[in-house]
Amino acid sequence: MNPILTVHNLIVRRGGVTVLDINELKVETSRILALIGPNGAGKSTLLLTMAGLLKPSMGLIHYQGMSVDSSASRFNMRRSVCVVFQEPLLLNTSVYKNVALGLKLRHLTGSEIERSVEESLDYFGISFLAKRSAKTLSGGESKRVSLARAFALKPQLILLDEAFNSLDPPTRETLIDDLRNILEKTKITAVLALHDREETLRLAQDVSVMAEGRIIQSGTTAKIFNEPESEFVASFVGTETILEGTVENSNADLLGISVAGKIIEAVGNYLPGQNVYCCLRPENITVSPVIPEKISARNVFEAKIQKIIRQAFFYKMILDCGFPLVAYITVSSCEDLGLCEGSMVAVSFKATAVHVMRREK
Repeated sequence: MNPILTVHNLIVRRGGVTVLDINELKVETSRILALIGPNGAGKSTLLLTMAGLLKPSMGLIHYQGMSVDSSASRFNMRRSVCVVFQEPLLLNTSVYKNVALGLKLRHLTGSEIERSVEESLDYFGISFLAKRSAKTLSGGESKRVSLARAFALKPQLILLDEAFNSLDPPTRETLIDDLRNILEKTKITAVLALHDREETLRLAQDVSVMAEGRIIQSGTTAKIFNEPESEFVASFVGTETILEGTVENSNADLLGISVAGKIIEAVGNYLPGQNVYCCLRPENITVSPVIPEKISARNVFEAKIQKIIRQAFFYKMILDCGFPLVAYITVSSCEDLGLCEGSMVAVSFKATAVHVMRREK
């Protein structure tokens, strides 16, 4: 299946300053793409440009195989593309009339409007709010109305800018689940500007990491989170352990990498003498009070717990194995094992859990 939208050599300037410089971006049909990156990376600007609301200084945008290079082509694209902004931007009228607004502007019949509005309200579980005034809604309800208004138009592509910003945790959790289910059911293609790793993992099938107006890496969500191509991407997607090492030996893709005088075994295609980074996600580290008698992991080290930090429903452990290591452990496991700062433990991880990247000297 061809991409619904592609971007090539896109340049956007504001006040003479280049704020976007995108070599290539593909939005695959019926998939969910997340644009992630730090504040100021250009995510919102890219969304506006993709929607035809911001004219690029240079470059090409193709929508459904057709070049978007004129006012007429941008108008045609916008008829099947919806943007949902951070702020709901609701009119001071009923929820029903807010959701019906775009349909009325497109001159649909009364029965068509009624059918689409009721369906969209039902999607987001807000049918009971239909007669309520928009100004009486909570933040979560307003966000659902804004999304319902967009989905009522049955767009082929929907662009969402920080869709879950400023929502309390329970509201956010429920809305993420509902949105994912709706997108799976409708097969509407979606691009979401996000800054939260958890939101990205729960929603996106594809990810593009942005920084300073550029796309640093694109790929499937699994590829980006497990096989980052740079130290920046690794750090941004939650790879909390990034170690400098040198390949000591290589045998049938199994590497022995020297890190702080110890050998870490990993999988990769590198030659002895090459400088590399060893990247480890904290959820792939196992912590035990003693070294297990039987263990499948190739990497086992004695470590001292330097710090234990409570994070929501788990503990984050800062460990010293002769090199620094970060691991996650459930609250119950930590307490049952009687682990505390200063405790000596065994840490283990598989060779396949180590992502190896080239490192310049």
